Amino acid sequence: MTASNPPYREPKAMSGRTVNSAIFLLVVGNLLAIFSDALIKWASGDLAVFQFVAVRLVFTLLLLVPFLSLVDWKDFWGGSRVHLVRAHVGLGGILCMVVALGALPLATANAIFYAAPVLVMVFGVLLFGERLNKSSLFAVLGGMLGVIIILRPTEMNLAGFTALGLAVALAVNALLVRKLPREQSVVHSLLLNYLFALPAALVLAVIEGAPIDWGSLGAAFGSALFILGYNMTVILAYRHVDANQVTASEYTGIVWAFVIGWLLFAEVPDLWFWVGTTLIVVPLLVQALMSARPAGRRRLATQVGGSRRATDRLSAGGEAIEITAVSRPEGARDRACDESPAPAPAARCSSD
Repeated sequence: MTASNPPYREPKAMSGRTVNSAIFLLVVGNLLAIFSDALIKWASGDLAVFQFVAVRLVFTLLLLVPFLSLVDWKDFWGGSRVHLVRAHVGLGGILCMVVALGALPLATANAIFYAAPVLVMVFGVLLFGERLNKSSLFAVLGGMLGVIIILRPTEMNLAGFTALGLAVALAVNALLVRKLPREQSVVHSLLLNYLFALPAALVLAVIEGAPIDWGSLGAAFGSALFILGYNMTVILAYRHVDANQVTASEYTGIVWAFVIGWLLFAEVPDLWFWVGTTLIVVPLLVQALMSARPAGRRRLATQVGGSRRATDRLSAGGEAIEITAVSRPEGARDRACDESPAPAPAARCSSD
């Protein structure tokens, strides 16, 4: 009689089952996301933008292949109209992201991307009649002022507008998530998003007519892989721990952006950057810390979102955000999802 092997147990630091391990996962995950941005910035010198985006989408689809068993093939085209809109809004956001990362310092671009959750709240009020509480209003006003300070309208250029373009795309896609079928898996949503976005991306790449840049292929694959890694850490972090206990950890992304930008690209943000970033991040941080919910009601992975990446999931693993500090009229429909190709519902849906 042979002894059975003991069951495999995840290392505590990587399990996400405790607050400390969940925080660790989010900190590491945001580092992976910034590595993705750094790869795009590194490759952006003479980059054929449309070709890069198309190749990145292809690689992302390939990364989804191991999880195709999670797709509901009987109702494959469920929510196609919404997916079609989200896919092309997200495609525009990806293009904006590539341009912005190539032209702006890494930390500056990421600080503007963090305006996406603020825009989600603004659009929620304008389009769905949602009401802002005090912390939400504080976050909206602080975020808008912070973006103005970072960009300084007198120095506004195309790169600044493209960074804002990504934030708008992320916010729009986050709101559209609630229109998707509730029973549709994350992998299924991701697959439709990418499939709908790919034809337009390929057409744009053909029109661009640039020769194949073999050097950028590695950057495209690495970017997609790093965002996939970010998605996985988000899933593990939020699966067992209340989101309000750890969401603040996602704002370490701006710190990583500063550190990586300084080490790899010798970028040193000025005083205006820190003032503006503080006005964007601190109100969102306060809002996250105040979003306490009744004990025992844990937020599922499909209900949480990241900070800046709360909506950037169409490009490499897909993001959506739950607006916890915004109240909606009774009966309003809500659904948030993390478009991450993992064997469990995830926490984001949109366009990175």
